[in-house]
Amino acid sequence: MFYTITDWDDAYANGPHIPDAALYPPRWQELAAAFRATHPPRQLGRSDLFLPRGDAAGLAVFIHGGYWMKFAPSDWSHFAAGPLMTGWAVLIPAYTLAPAARIAQMTSEIASAICAAGQMVDGPIALTGHSAGGHLAARMICDDGTLPDTVADRISACVPISALADLRPLIRTAMNATLKLDTPETLKESPALLTPRPDIPVTAWVGGAERPEFIRQSRLLADIWAGLGARTDLVIDPGRHHFDVIDALRDQNSPLTRRLLQPA
Repeated sequence: MFYTITDWDDAYANGPHIPDAALYPPRWQELAAAFRATHPPRQLGRSDLFLPRGDAAGLAVFIHGGYWMKFAPSDWSHFAAGPLMTGWAVLIPAYTLAPAARIAQMTSEIASAICAAGQMVDGPIALTGHSAGGHLAARMICDDGTLPDTVADRISACVPISALADLRPLIRTAMNATLKLDTPETLKESPALLTPRPDIPVTAWVGGAERPEFIRQSRLLADIWAGLGARTDLVIDPGRHHFDVIDALRDQNSPLTRRLLQPA
């Protein structure tokens, strides 16, 4: 069966294909506020750093999504729960949203936030992110100097969730009026078109009920990076859609949390 795209806006639209999609953002904000009330973060610039009791086992980084145009770290605090309960510190970094920033600037801001948190927390660094945040998580381990070697050498795992690994199709969407992507930037900022750093296990994680483009993009990243020598895996989480595929990060014993913190 042939697969082709005739409507790029629909191909990358999640809400219209998820029941009660409009209920998810306010629910996330409510759960995040409740979590922050009992686990107040340390402010690291505009980013949130959640610290466990006692010495941290390492630093987990969760980069939020929203097509690089929406949300803030405080909307996602509850997704720190799983790693935090395991004894890891958790950074939810802030980045300037489009149209105020181009994606290249967001890449730089995320890298700076990770470096700052890495100075405060010893041990391994485990990277994850959702959707646009999954793109940024994968972007951090590209072998182009995005992260300094001293920080990149500490990365124990990268788990991009429902990541956008190849940005070129987004030029054809209406959202590009805000993102302002052009071909040179997509070539520079698409993880699937770049070389990953060696020796970092990468798991492309995506929901089985997601839009075909998100499954294709996750498979693309795992396949291309495997061909460049990376140790990759693709997990298609049965029945999960784009808005609930990240719920498992709230559970310290979930397969998703374990893959992030204990990739071996």
